[in-house]
Amino acid sequence: MDTLQGGCTCGAVRYSVKPGFRFKLYACHCTDCQTRTGSAFGLQLAVFPADISVSGDTSCGEYSAPSGAQVKVFGCSKCLTRLYTTNDRNPLAAIRAGTLDNSNELVPFAHFWVGSKQPWVIIPEDAAALETQPRSPEDWVKLLGPQS
Repeated sequence: MDTLQGGCTCGAVRYSVKPGFRFKLYACHCTDCQTRTGSAFGLQLAVFPADISVSGDTSCGEYSAPSGAQVKVFGCSKCLTRLYTTNDRNPLAAIRAGTLDNSNELVPFAHFWVGSKQPWVIIPEDAAALETQPRSPEDWVKLLGPQS
């Protein structure tokens, strides 16, 4: 497993994710992710926050998720690119995988909230697809990983 590198749009913030625990990549099609990304879905890679090293000036925003979790969003203070999130109900951080340098090599293993996906998005037949999302930490681990 390699160290991952990524950064913001303007280049003011760079980050790396050291090798360690990682879930398989997933796409979330919930309307919350659609609104927050301004796109059809969010592409996430879950890692431990301690495995992320950031250089550059970042800012943090907060909001309450529909689940009630308190979410912190970390991003570039200059261009406002969202880089990753954490929340008070999950020990993992969600890297916004489109900010990774190798994002063109990434294919989601699973798709969540497909009941609210945009109608033109086609889910590959070999990908896991859930109407909502895994309901428990055990279900997340059983479906998504960890990667080896």
